[in-house]
Amino acid sequence: MTRRSAGAKSGKPLVGVIMGSQSDWATMRFAAEILENLGVAHEVRIVSAHRTPKRLFDYAQSAKGRGLKVIIAGAGGAAHLPGMTASLTELPVFGVPVESQALKGQDSLLSIVQMPAGIPVGTLAIGKAGAINAALLAAAVLALNDATLAKRLAAHRQRQTSAVADMPNREG
Repeated sequence: MTRRSAGAKSGKPLVGVIMGSQSDWATMRFAAEILENLGVAHEVRIVSAHRTPKRLFDYAQSAKGRGLKVIIAGAGGAAHLPGMTASLTELPVFGVPVESQALKGQDSLLSIVQMPAGIPVGTLAIGKAGAINAALLAAAVLALNDATLAKRLAAHRQRQTSAVADMPNREG
């Protein structure tokens, strides 16, 4: 049984995981999996900055009032979703560059990381590692005010540390 943070007990999402298209789920599912494993209540939505701008506006403007504390936004290509979301909410926004076909995610990374002063987006690595780290960072922010979640996060880190071998396998 997955243990959940205080917000999760009520079913109220604390983290929003958004992406620009269905194809981004291949990357963003890793953020959702980490949040689930840590027992952090979250929601997952497709919110395109270009194709569904009204949905983006409504989502970002209502996020804080709905109880969200952090938003993780994954986007590929022009990658405007994290920045546009950050411009519409006071919540912390963590951007995950999704690997694109043409430039392998470098275009996404540069689009997300080059925000003008005053509209911050915490930018993570391209792809799976970025999605995982965005979820861990969101959990760390929430753990500042949730001792139970802080213990689960510490246990996760300890399991990760314990999984690293002391010596290399010389047979493989």
